[in-house]
Amino acid sequence: MTSIAVVTGAGRGLGRLIAERLAARGLAVLCTDIDGDAAAATATAIGGGAWSMVHDVRDPDAHRAVAAAAAARGPVAAWVNNAGVLAVGLTWEQDDATIRRMVEVDLLGVIWGARAAIDVMRADGGHLINIASISSLVPAPGLAVYGATKHAVLGFSTSLQGDLDRAGVAIKVSAVCPDAMETDMVKGVAHDDASSILFSAGGKMLRAEDVADATVALLDRPRLVTVLPRARAALVHAFRAFPGLELKVLERFHRVGQKVRARRGP
Repeated sequence: MTSIAVVTGAGRGLGRLIAERLAARGLAVLCTDIDGDAAAATATAIGGGAWSMVHDVRDPDAHRAVAAAAAARGPVAAWVNNAGVLAVGLTWEQDDATIRRMVEVDLLGVIWGARAAIDVMRADGGHLINIASISSLVPAPGLAVYGATKHAVLGFSTSLQGDLDRAGVAIKVSAVCPDAMETDMVKGVAHDDASSILFSAGGKMLRAEDVADATVALLDRPRLVTVLPRARAALVHAFRAFPGLELKVLERFHRVGQKVRARRGP
């Protein structure tokens, strides 16, 4: 029987690339997205028995429906909580709806997805992968609410693994923490100076293809936390014990990002 993988936010960007790679491994992928047409397009493009569902990750019942549909086709071997949204700016200037949407999609969507995944994987085991961010590990001026949700995703993922281990449930959890990627989500906020930290790697953003490769490779070599790129991971860990100094360093990165954004143009 063909094993099943679920990828949320699979209609475009990183989610679509992850779905492609899972299909190439012989998994039948259930591609979900709030944009049903985009999810269907991904499923058609990757083939291999892939199919799609409209899925609002803010709704826990929608996750249960996705899990039931996946389990009806075969054993669910992998579930990737990828769906996310990003808004930048000063927290006190963001409207209530924007903040609520980020928290509900980026954090609660992961929690609801994890619960649904565990329900259908706990008997036979499987792998739950949560897409977090390098902002799970560092302050994120300009992205404070987004960064808060990603800090929470990382904390949830590591704590969840402990709960699963203690309960004797053979499910592996991985949190993937990539730096900024060249995706439509990042391009969509590039006009705002608050996004400058995203461009602070001197214009050398991660390729979403490489992040997708690293994410799917976790199925062979599970890791609880993966930070990408590794070179920046060392810098992140070096400063974590000194948050005040970290903010000063990040201000320099912000200025680098401003220059990169200016070169890129509108």
